[in-house]
Amino acid sequence: MNKSVGIKDVAAAAGVSVTTVSHVLNDVAYARVGVETRERVHEAAQRLGYGPNRLARALRTQRSGMIGFISEEIATTPHAGRIILGAEETARARGYNLMIINSTSNSSQDSRESDVADLLDRQVDGILYATMYHRKLAVPQNLAGLPAVLVDSEDISQTVSCVIPDEIGGARSAVQTLIDAGHTRIGMINNTDDVPATQSRLQAFKETLADAGLPFHDELVQAEHSEVPGGYQAALRLLKPQSRPTAVFCYNDRMAMGAYRAAAELGLKIPDDVSVVGFDNQQLIAENLHPALTTVALPHYEMGAWATENLIDAIEGKTDLRLFAAHPTVLECPLVARDSVAPPAP
Repeated sequence: MNKSVGIKDVAAAAGVSVTTVSHVLNDVAYARVGVETRERVHEAAQRLGYGPNRLARALRTQRSGMIGFISEEIATTPHAGRIILGAEETARARGYNLMIINSTSNSSQDSRESDVADLLDRQVDGILYATMYHRKLAVPQNLAGLPAVLVDSEDISQTVSCVIPDEIGGARSAVQTLIDAGHTRIGMINNTDDVPATQSRLQAFKETLADAGLPFHDELVQAEHSEVPGGYQAALRLLKPQSRPTAVFCYNDRMAMGAYRAAAELGLKIPDDVSVVGFDNQQLIAENLHPALTTVALPHYEMGAWATENLIDAIEGKTDLRLFAAHPTVLECPLVARDSVAPPAP
């Protein structure tokens, strides 16, 4: 066997995609590949010395002890890096190691499939695919038939199992904290991106107000890009004297940081004049704002650990990941109470 030959070399020699090569040599049952194409792929693999132990079929019969981890910017995003830590520590406890490829959230489908192919070439036993924020995506086609788990993202086709944060439960806790402190006029600073977290956190905001018998006012929701400048601009509009809420729920801690700046410029003290709650528990921000920010923690470590534990169970034949594919596994987002919430001023 020529160890320098990879799946992309076979694809080029056969004149097909790497997905087709993976499906043919991995005997994926539902793959629609013609007899002539299958023969061409097998011939190319044999001619180049690409042994079947280089593909997922071999991974089911002989283990390398390696788990592939495709990171969409997780490796370069400090607040989400605990996903990798949870995966690495869990893998090590089970006798496995991680092999990480760092990608980007805007990478093409071909690029994603190439990343999967590179991991297959290195004989990983299964693949974790993690995104830097909760979103839905079309998974690389050559993940089909492999032990794989998505982390902090959902498969549009519902064929790959995934673990995600409880966006609604976490947002409900944040808003309920403000209600429990006595606030009845509560605003929200939301994200403009069309992602599950944007929709879920707004839904939870409305539902929690309704459950408490409080009205929802459109003008008390302001949306901007989910970074510090966006939070600042949204807060300037929201905290105008004539319509100011006594408390604000922010889409994330970065937007809350912008809200702190806006409040200071408007001569408002937190929490005396306005209470603020964030989301994400980005500790470098939340712990170092003054006052320290009450926020909701995303279960990054826990998602990485859950995904790895269940992936290894599947590799070792102890569970069937298809049982989880239709419905995401949802992990709790706990509230982290600090100093940014107080009863409204009389």
